[in-house]
Amino acid sequence: MSLIGLSCRIFQIGKQSKIKWPCSHLSSCLQQRLCSTTSEIPKLQHGTSLPTIIDFPSFQTRSIQAPREALVETLYDEDSVGLVSLNPEVFGQLPLLHVMHDNIKWQTQYKHINYNHALSRHECRGGGRKPWPQKGLGRARHGSRRSPLFLKGGVAHGPRRYTTKFYMLAYGNRVLGLTSALSAKFAQDDLKVVRSLDVASSAPEPLLELLEQRLWGPSVLFVHTDDIMPEKICKATETIGHINLMPVYGLNVYSMLKHDTLVLTVPALRLLEERLMHAIYNTAGAHLHSPTQLL
Repeated sequence: MSLIGLSCRIFQIGKQSKIKWPCSHLSSCLQQRLCSTTSEIPKLQHGTSLPTIIDFPSFQTRSIQAPREALVETLYDEDSVGLVSLNPEVFGQLPLLHVMHDNIKWQTQYKHINYNHALSRHECRGGGRKPWPQKGLGRARHGSRRSPLFLKGGVAHGPRRYTTKFYMLAYGNRVLGLTSALSAKFAQDDLKVVRSLDVASSAPEPLLELLEQRLWGPSVLFVHTDDIMPEKICKATETIGHINLMPVYGLNVYSMLKHDTLVLTVPALRLLEERLMHAIYNTAGAHLHSPTQLL
């Protein structure tokens, strides 16, 4: 049960038992919200409505933790428009720093290609004949002047061209890295949820003022379900280097840690939870969040 639901239940019990609750520290509008039994939402003094719960699904998880909650905002208005619940197995896990480090190391090295090249003894010029006889001169035995022992000879175990450090990180470590990064962002209040990516103007100045007013950033990553974003926000962020757009299928640990604030739309949030829950409970990752795995 959420905090608002619990408070509403407490006030309903108080009304039935005719107990006077010490509510002087609560605002009158919040008292009306908690004590009201109707579905009508009271208005604030300036005419806007209080946040309403818009998405609280029941999660089928094995976790005993309560679902997390986050405010839903918009990119064209200052007021919050609702609340959403977050799956505790995705946004409430213990951040595993060593797993996130493994993901960062994997992402930064798998695209690295070595272009340095040192000639081996078989690629150097000259040295086709034996420099001197094997016996009789008192000199060390050599068969070619291209040996690494000679000047201008080949290099033993030198760097070779077009070698890569590509490797595949384990499936479970990739899933744990995503859940750890998302949980760390949520715990640090750097994860924000918006209804959509619709903005009022395609100019970059209003978007920068909004982000500065909400203390988002300076670097912000917006995540949507598809790679086709709204036209206005694409034009607004086209000339801003520290604000990026990304679809859900491209979200990764490196990008989340590189940006100060992670902004998810509500559809992207649900799609991300669905994909990660499927990855956690499938055959390869059935025990990813077991107590023994987290220790």
